[in-house]
Amino acid sequence: MKQKRHTAILHLIGTQEITTQEELATCLRDMGFQVTQATVSRDIKELQLTKVPGTGGVYKYAQPSVNNSAQGHQFLILSKSVCSVCHAQNMVVIKTRAGMAQAAAAVLDSLLIEEIVGSLAGDDTIFCVTQDNNAAAKLTQQIKSFL
Repeated sequence: MKQKRHTAILHLIGTQEITTQEELATCLRDMGFQVTQATVSRDIKELQLTKVPGTGGVYKYAQPSVNNSAQGHQFLILSKSVCSVCHAQNMVVIKTRAGMAQAAAAVLDSLLIEEIVGSLAGDDTIFCVTQDNNAAAKLTQQIKSFL
């Protein structure tokens, strides 16, 4: 449930100018999430959201920039753990170093890549399902670009 809520938060701040925790909590409730201000506050901290200038000089919530050390750390996890990436039909198969598949899959999930319909991680392999063959090819290239 937390992952779905985090995904919803990232979608909301990416598509709307959310300026307060109360506003974010209201939007989440409208989407069917049962949240309190304390929950939203923890989510903001966990997602490392920042406030940036929006329209009219009002500050809004935003994801950290790619240069942020936390996201830099995520890309480091991908670059150091992924050994190979290939696709077959609408499935992308990502081979990782032993024990690193779940960490790499968590990074991919946090990036909210639209081509990924779902993913499954084992010890050293990640399977990502896409909607079609073209999306699988595009996802393969995206992941390779992270490496």
